[in-house]
Amino acid sequence: MPEPPPTVQSVLAQVLAPLIAADGGELYLVAASADEVHVHLAGRFAGCPGNELVVRRVIEPALLAALPGGAVRVSSGALIPQGAERVAPAP
Repeated sequence: MPEPPPTVQSVLAQVLAPLIAADGGELYLVAASADEVHVHLAGRFAGCPGNELVVRRVIEPALLAALPGGAVRVSSGALIPQGAERVAPAP
């Protein structure tokens, strides 16, 4: 899988992964390029009723700010997409 741009990596590890982990969830990077990023939400966060609100109001805007003009795709569920890599919260 190609590496996401450094700004996207930073947002994933320093902002989104800790936020999602605090709610009992896990963040996975499924695919990334210079103009697109696909992440997957798993664990307790994937089943949270407020998931859609957090995706639309927090996750997508944060990733779009790091990837101007790019596309963001967010999936969720218990089945982790093949080849996805877990994003660990930055220390």
